[in-house]
Amino acid sequence: MKPRVLFLGPVPPPFMGPSLATVVILNSRLREEFELIHLDTSDPRELDTLGAFDFQNVCLALKFYLQMFVAIVRHRPALVYIPVAQTTLGYLKDSGFILIAKLLGRRVLCHLRGGNFGNWLAGASAATRAYVKVVHGMVDGQIVLGECLRGLFTPIMAADRIHVVTNGKDIAYELTPPRSGKLRVLYLGNMIRTKGVLDALHATPAIHSACTDVEFLFGGGWEDPAVKAEVESFLAANPQLPIRWLGLIKGSEKNQAIASADIFLFPTYYPPEGHPWVVVEAMAAGLPVISTDQGAIVESVVDGVNGYIVPKRDPAAIAARTIALARDEKLRKAMGSASLRLYREKFTEERMVENMARAFRAVLARR
Repeated sequence: MKPRVLFLGPVPPPFMGPSLATVVILNSRLREEFELIHLDTSDPRELDTLGAFDFQNVCLALKFYLQMFVAIVRHRPALVYIPVAQTTLGYLKDSGFILIAKLLGRRVLCHLRGGNFGNWLAGASAATRAYVKVVHGMVDGQIVLGECLRGLFTPIMAADRIHVVTNGKDIAYELTPPRSGKLRVLYLGNMIRTKGVLDALHATPAIHSACTDVEFLFGGGWEDPAVKAEVESFLAANPQLPIRWLGLIKGSEKNQAIASADIFLFPTYYPPEGHPWVVVEAMAAGLPVISTDQGAIVESVVDGVNGYIVPKRDPAAIAARTIALARDEKLRKAMGSASLRLYREKFTEERMVENMARAFRAVLARR
């Protein structure tokens, strides 16, 4: 008989890393070894409502607590999988799930889909830090997105309870015919300042000045009116730049944009960043990636191997590395091949499911 797992997690919309990860896991081969019972914790409202203290969020939390209680009583799962937040209000909500599961005698495996837990906890009040230490002392296992993120939890729980499960999924890009014409530099991400969209945009004049046969594609949904205004002002002031704004793209349209690109930019400094799915997608397409040392990105983008790690908020560094790749086809192809190799070795769905199953087994085997 398969071990039964109550699996908490949101599904799209909105289209974010945690919701996309839930869909991948629920449709994966993990079901061959475990019976997954999904409790949907989605909030379909706009992103700026997530984690806010408002009446609807309180009602949602109470509804999810009740649904979880009923699910545990009805299905008697051996394990409860709970994503945890890295904000005070978010953690307080998620701690309710942990406490309910432990009060009902269930084993708990938590999953952090980010890299800012340590910074948040260090800046929290003494009371909050004490509360987190007590609650997480009850947790039987904790998943992080990279080896470099283990240290987020070693101050509050035993190291042997911390498991690494990198993001991964199978991506089948349609082969695109060889293109003549301009080299394509692609940025994909939510259009918020800390995702580095403005840094990538401000790098384009220097890149175009050095390499006139380059065009720039930007894809993502608007999340910040101030950023949108800055982008529109920049585009109006620089009409000569070959920039195409794709808007929010997903599915086959998104895959086509990635598959037809030559260089991928993602200069994020988004505090909650863990291991961005979009980087995995770019690697699967065999693209050299220019990114930053944020979250666990350096475990997928190896500086000088399959791309470059540049300083945060540094358009000049982004431009310099992009120019180097644009001018050197051999280097560009070598780094793209390295991206594809690393993806196949570490970031496929098979690898993620294997690591997730290992974490499940380890927690279930604990005395």
